[in-house]
Amino acid sequence: MTTTKHKGARYKVVRMFRDDSTNNKTIATGLTLEEAQEHCSDPETSSSTATGLVETVLTKNFGPWFDGYTEEKDE
Repeated sequence: MTTTKHKGARYKVVRMFRDDSTNNKTIATGLTLEEAQEHCSDPETSSSTATGLVETVLTKNFGPWFDGYTEEKDE
């Protein structure tokens, strides 16, 4: 998992699975909005467009998935 430190709003990227949300996994934390958007715009961050071996196996084993981002909340 990638973690970066920034002032202001921070975002995390979560890999979300359509068929079983218990498999959802945080991929990166502490990102700026721009960093989170850049990550999620990569074609390898969605089962519908990914062509890499790891991503293809992930889709075969767990079904459709995508990386999305959300603002981190202070706890």
